Amino acid sequence: MFITQAISVLTELTGNLSIAGYGIGALGPGIGLGIIIGKTIEGMARQPEQASKLQSMMFIGLAFVEILALMGFVLVFIV
Repeated sequence: MFITQAISVLTELTGNLSIAGYGIGALGPGIGLGIIIGKTIEGMARQPEQASKLQSMMFIGLAFVEILALMGFVLVFIV
């Protein structure tokens, strides 16, 4: 009886920890997005003639950061 209760508590705890882990893991992409967008705006302010090139490079960087965030989200459900 005690062992089955302990196992059920551990499975609930594992599920909650994975969700909390994703919440903490979402901080990285959030910080990354802020840095990428901020530096792009700074670069556009310094050299407006390069704005289109900077913007296209920013979107490529945003895609990579978002892929990492989505991979972390999927891992919550796999593990």
